[in-house]
Amino acid sequence: VQLQASGGGLVQTGGSLRLSCAASRSVFAITLMGWYRQVPGNQRELVASIRGSGVIYYADSVKGRFTISRDRVKNTMYLQMNSLKPEDTAVYYCHAKLGYEYWGQGTQVTVSS
Repeated sequence: VQLQASGGGLVQTGGSLRLSCAASRSVFAITLMGWYRQVPGNQRELVASIRGSGVIYYADSVKGRFTISRDRVKNTMYLQMNSLKPEDTAVYYCHAKLGYEYWGQGTQVTVSS
């Protein structure tokens, strides 16, 4: 599975961004997809995930602000990020698990105070 992430950028506190992760196969056929983020010097942390069944998980730090979704036609997973905070600043990676694990390239999200 090849993953292509996009949508990062610079935004002010309280702003919104939408990340996209285009997959080389149907996102509904992938066992588990998700978004991770990483700040230099820290471990990569899970932000949100969605199973093939549709079960969704959010980290406590983003609940109520971020929404993960999938588009069947575009074979794309999204992360809508609202009410962004400076602590959301990180490189965001999309991830897929289908037997093996696959990672997209990171996309930088910077939230200015």
